[in-house]
Amino acid sequence: MSTLPGQFSDPRVVTLFGLLAVSTAVWVALGLRSRARGARHARPAVPLERVWHPQETVPLTPAEEDAFGRVVSSLSVGSAGRLP
Repeated sequence: MSTLPGQFSDPRVVTLFGLLAVSTAVWVALGLRSRARGARHARPAVPLERVWHPQETVPLTPAEEDAFGRVVSSLSVGSAGRLP
């Protein structure tokens, strides 16, 4: 093994950096494994309750549909991808 210049020639420094590298690799690997495991088991056991919306059961009059269409058309996306 070739010697490193200056303070890095001390075997204790090389050992310290080696341990730091190994512990970092183990920490990253366990974190990724935990994240992957959490993503698989994060599905809810019971389906979420559906939110009721009035338009599902209350028919709109033609005037209400027209007013709704005007509101939606006024909310068109601007040039930067944001609402004006």
